[in-house]
Amino acid sequence: MKVLTLTWEYPPRTIGGLAVHVAGLSHAMARKGVDVNVVTVGENQENSYIEQGVSVHAIPPYFLPPKDFISEIQHLNFSLLEKSIKLINEWGKVDIIHAHDWLVAFAARTLKHIYQLPLISTIHATEYGRNNGLHTDLQRYISSVEWWLTYESWKVLVCSKAMKSEVANIFQTPQDKIAVINNGIDIKNIKTSKESLRTNYASSNEKIVLFVGRLVPEKGVQILIEALPRVLTFEPKTKLLIAGKGPYENSLKDLVRAKGLESRVNFLGFVNDKERDELYRYADCIAFPSLYEPFGIVALEGMVAGSPVVVADAGGLSEIVQHGVNGLKFIPGNAYSLSEQIIRTFSDIPLVARLVKRALEDVTKKYSWDGIANQTLNLYEEIIDESTTTQWVPPWFKNNHIFPAEYYPKFGRYEV
Repeated sequence: MKVLTLTWEYPPRTIGGLAVHVAGLSHAMARKGVDVNVVTVGENQENSYIEQGVSVHAIPPYFLPPKDFISEIQHLNFSLLEKSIKLINEWGKVDIIHAHDWLVAFAARTLKHIYQLPLISTIHATEYGRNNGLHTDLQRYISSVEWWLTYESWKVLVCSKAMKSEVANIFQTPQDKIAVINNGIDIKNIKTSKESLRTNYASSNEKIVLFVGRLVPEKGVQILIEALPRVLTFEPKTKLLIAGKGPYENSLKDLVRAKGLESRVNFLGFVNDKERDELYRYADCIAFPSLYEPFGIVALEGMVAGSPVVVADAGGLSEIVQHGVNGLKFIPGNAYSLSEQIIRTFSDIPLVARLVKRALEDVTKKYSWDGIANQTLNLYEEIIDESTTTQWVPPWFKNNHIFPAEYYPKFGRYEV
């Protein structure tokens, strides 16, 4: 089976969880003998290589100054489309196209219709969900492209039941068109050094509360900062470490200064995988206070590192963590509730021992990439089988014109 995957981020270009997901799934599929070909964004010049059995083609966008964000994305899609057409013509055959998020929708839809290939898409998040509504013309435009991608797709993949509900409600996508396949994690990739580096981040008598993620409002780091003063009343020697970068960073630093917490909060910026894994290992509590979270791969990473996780009872996080069983939950957006659960991880040592033991068991059992690749491969095979027995243009539609001729170009799914 030959798969063409389109994505706007892929390691080493990692902006959020999407890159981790695409890489993890692609590697697992390659281990099962699938011919996976990833076309993604590159830097400066084209670079094609094979990595863990996956053929990666990193293509720079057109060297034109974009007038705005949307034109930048369209330049990117033209580059991806140009490379993909060359590859498909060279190969002579592709079985299925897999598009990840709206940023590659233009290229994906065009390839679908040029070569009459089945298209599957993964919606990792929605513009509506990220912004708690659509408030600007740009947000409304992005949401319309997301809808268009779901409409053009044979099946729509999402990572949680919460995301299935979100996609169905926002885009009116039929329930039977949406499949839930969780994100996964490569447990063997979460490594910690035997050499103690904890003192790089905090003194030996300080408690570490850790956040890892992109610094944007929906990740809820502001709630964590708001919760810190009450945590400090219980454990004055607590250090909050914030690992990650993003457009909300300066606002968060302003909040820290306004609360007089400069000595208790450390912004680490971008950390590589090794540093991230060390932080997970040495944290006394890992907090994910997201206001919006389709899934939360970082929560899985924290759970296998042997430290207790505290998550907002929201989105995919709520499905991963069972309160008091493999982690702790708090009321989303509620700093008091968050502080209560962080304090529990400091004070109830027997509970923490039970949580971390069960967390590792659950992640190992439910979230391996090999298992997730099996589910995805089964879906691919189902779609490919259906596509071989489905007429691309239904005869009844082509031969029985029920609309004026000028309307037919608007039926993007059909050639008439």
